[in-house]
Amino acid sequence: MAIVRWNPFADINNLHNQMNDLFSDSFNDLIGQDISAPVTDIYDDDKSITVEVHLPHFKLEEISISQNEGNLEINAEHSEKSTNNKKYLHKESATHYFRRLSLPKNVDLNEINAEFNQGLLTVSVPYKELPKPKTISISTKSKK
Repeated sequence: MAIVRWNPFADINNLHNQMNDLFSDSFNDLIGQDISAPVTDIYDDDKSITVEVHLPHFKLEEISISQNEGNLEINAEHSEKSTNNKKYLHKESATHYFRRLSLPKNVDLNEINAEFNQGLLTVSVPYKELPKPKTISISTKSKK
């Protein structure tokens, strides 16, 4: 008889995967569509933090950006209704996007810049210019 090595975590991983599949399938059936979130890229360089959110089909008036207590909040809501489509008697859809980002303390909240172009929202949050270190001269006292 061969000795088989038992991995106790294999059963736990298998159960975890089955639970994910169960909830994912049930949730998608409940709402009738797959969930997908807009692509969001966040990066920084020496001068600013940049947030890019891909919001295709959104209009400028459907997007709002606010800054509250050191957080950057991006909120977008898009809805469509059509009644004279050849395939549907009535079609309605809605998409909502919300993202709150905690900003570091060394950013300039008064200089936040946002641009929306062809479905791409770009928000730039510049860093504050840090004060330059002050050089202190050293004197010597000579004894007489």
